[in-house]
Amino acid sequence: MIFPCIDLMEGKVVQLVQGREKALEADSPEEMLRRFAAFPEIQVIDLDAAMGRGSNDELVRMLASKAVTRVGGGVRSPERARALVGQGARKVIVGTAAFTENGINVEFLRSLRVAIGRDRLLIALDSKEGRIVVKGWRESTSLSAEAVLGSLEPYCSGFLCTYVDKEGMMQGTDLDWFRRLRAATSLEITAAGGITTLEEIRALSAMNVHAALGMAIYTGRLKLEELVGAL
Repeated sequence: MIFPCIDLMEGKVVQLVQGREKALEADSPEEMLRRFAAFPEIQVIDLDAAMGRGSNDELVRMLASKAVTRVGGGVRSPERARALVGQGARKVIVGTAAFTENGINVEFLRSLRVAIGRDRLLIALDSKEGRIVVKGWRESTSLSAEAVLGSLEPYCSGFLCTYVDKEGMMQGTDLDWFRRLRAATSLEITAAGGITTLEEIRALSAMNVHAALGMAIYTGRLKLEELVGAL
């Protein structure tokens, strides 16, 4: 499956390079929703909430009410997860709060599982230079995604795995990394970060890995008509 991404910052749809530099602002959230209408599900990330500097709750609520969405950004409590589900999110993505300085935040993940159910929860494994990164990709942990997948399985229905090294750079992704991840879990995996061509999407699909697309769509490198045809 292909998930087009709507990343929100300061009330606008944006695309960042490696989570830091804003590369572009897109059309309004309403317009992007219209353009993505042919896709069965949309990924929505509240970047302000993820970085701990406010939120775009009204936009998230609007998007979740009008489309099937998986929503992430700033999920640091069971209450936040429940609120997103209440706003209409089909699935909730949790990243930073799933980890501690020393490993997996088991107590927190248990509380999320109780709050919204395992089937609604996706865990984000954002990797840079081989290590999981957190807090808007600004801090690195000692963990590798491959090493923790199995331990995280009891708490979620799947994983959003971002290859941060190439995120937003239009230089392709690391298919070998996704092959290793696929071999490490039987749960759903969605790939993100650097995916630029239909060939990469097809290679991921052949592994039974979904693709979340941002920069390649917003720059026109990948045409929506081609992607719809590839669904």
